[in-house]
Amino acid sequence: MPPLPSADLVYLLPETAKDEAGLRRFLSEHPEIRFISLVAVDLGGNDTDEKIPVTAFLRDANGFLNGAIQTDGSSVVLPGIATLNNGKIDFVTDPAAAWYVDYNWDLIDPKSGLSLGTLRIPSFLVHGGRRVDSRSVLARAVSFLDGRVRAILQSWPELCRSLGFAAEEIAEILPTAATELEFWVRTPGHDVGVEELAASQALQEQYWKRTKGSVRSALEASLILLEQYGLHPEMGHKEVGGVKARITGEGNLDDIMEQLEIDWRFDTPLQAADNELLARITIKETFRRFGLEVTFAAKPITDVAGSGEHTHLGLAVRLKDGRISNIFTPARRGQEYLTPLGWGSLFGLLKHWPTIGALVTATNEGLDRLQPGFEAPVCPVAAIGPAVDTVSRNRTVLIGLVRDMDRPAATRFEVRAPSPHTNTYLALAGFYQAMIDGMQYVASHKMHETELLAEFNKAAGEKAGYLPVERAFRSEDDVFEHYGAEERTRLFGRAPATVWETLSMLGVENESRRLLYAGDVFPAGILDGYTQAMLARWRLELREKILPIWSSQFHECLPGHTPGDAEAKIVWEDIEAKKRAIHEANLLGRLRRSLLDGDDRQASDLQIALHAALTDLRRAYQLYWRWHCPDSRHAG
Repeated sequence: MPPLPSADLVYLLPETAKDEAGLRRFLSEHPEIRFISLVAVDLGGNDTDEKIPVTAFLRDANGFLNGAIQTDGSSVVLPGIATLNNGKIDFVTDPAAAWYVDYNWDLIDPKSGLSLGTLRIPSFLVHGGRRVDSRSVLARAVSFLDGRVRAILQSWPELCRSLGFAAEEIAEILPTAATELEFWVRTPGHDVGVEELAASQALQEQYWKRTKGSVRSALEASLILLEQYGLHPEMGHKEVGGVKARITGEGNLDDIMEQLEIDWRFDTPLQAADNELLARITIKETFRRFGLEVTFAAKPITDVAGSGEHTHLGLAVRLKDGRISNIFTPARRGQEYLTPLGWGSLFGLLKHWPTIGALVTATNEGLDRLQPGFEAPVCPVAAIGPAVDTVSRNRTVLIGLVRDMDRPAATRFEVRAPSPHTNTYLALAGFYQAMIDGMQYVASHKMHETELLAEFNKAAGEKAGYLPVERAFRSEDDVFEHYGAEERTRLFGRAPATVWETLSMLGVENESRRLLYAGDVFPAGILDGYTQAMLARWRLELREKILPIWSSQFHECLPGHTPGDAEAKIVWEDIEAKKRAIHEANLLGRLRRSLLDGDDRQASDLQIALHAALTDLRRAYQLYWRWHCPDSRHAG
């Protein structure tokens, strides 16, 4: 059994060790730390990891800390920025972030007897004197948010008084963020039938059940290690997906397939995104040590619950006397839902979601997760609670207002669309730009609760001051059960179905894209580079991964019933008709050709058509084998 993390190890670098002199002292006192890694995050959400021996680093520590290390632009995802004729990228370290030590539990330093460590230093990527990475985008967004909120509060003394302070008392603007990380864990190489997983999910056989065996050990070891790193984990538990494991003759668990969730405390936005990156690495490596495989894929198993990463957004001010005031929480909590700035933030997120949603979900698996029936949002609608004295419990909406009548500091928004592969840095930056726009609308008109609630309650087609005419924005009902598909589309708009569709929304030069430019947070080159990166990934994945799988699914639909089974023959004829329709429309071949020809629009349309046709075929085929060919090896 792998040992627990040693208390003799240093996990977080002290603040006094972040300059050259302090770092030299620290490294001399900890010979088990043998490598340095500068960690930046490109536009694709990938973190860099190079191993610089400490001896090499110390020969020019000042240079390494301030941009002496470079990388070839081809090794990071920065399309349109780092080009072949101008590709060098500089690393600049971020002293404001937490620096932590990543230990290799499989290697022991012979002198100290401790695990070998790598000091990972969060950094920025600089090209041509400009910071161009995901971390820098979020850093600019937080700075811009600070300035805008200060200006709004200074221009609206009545609002400040209602919150119990004066604008001149403000010492600091405090945006906070937190993510909830869901993931699947399994015995390596072990797969479970989709029908068994779907049945277990429907029966809620796993949700919040007691963990056992190696899963329990790995979960508890992960929580302990996250505590060592200062993330302050709040809970770890089973999620809705999974099936019961098999007990071996030795009393161990095998054939494990379970879905888990780990949550930890909120932090400043940039540190929260860094913490998520650290948590993913820590969890995956810890479960590996216990012989288990972890995937953070948004939708690793078709027709079964995917993995979300619900993101929480809060906003407060710290006053000069040390008090903290949540500026989303109204003074009259039993009579009002939100402050005007809370309403403005919600309005901005809802109005601009068709554009900023592309910063949240721009992968095939991410969009596969956002399907009706799996507690994942499918349209930009919010719930705030059926009455002002009743908190929202609606898990089907995009944005939920989180409130606690006894804890004013708890008021925040929960955005439910992100998944574990969302680039949290860019997503948070997009959220803040949209929130600023909504807050500025409310502040410019000095709006208050009654008129803001009325605008939020508007019907689809009803004109409003800020929110778009064509859509409705509130639902306290289950949007999957209360509305049919056509009604959902009519009320809340049609959600993008492919990566190309969602990125096309981001590419339109309209009000929503222009607000991302504000404060130079998202320069045009950053948005275009992100779009190019995500489109290239979509095309490659569709051509090299998804199309071969779909082709196999189509060709593996073979008959297996006995010749005399008349009922099975009728069912099989229906399946053959579905196959014939796909073949005659040449959907597989046309999709392959459109990708080779670079026709993204046509590829997107064909992806939608083929996905729908194959889903219909696959489900019919699974039922056919289940009821008419129970002993077949092809049980779907």
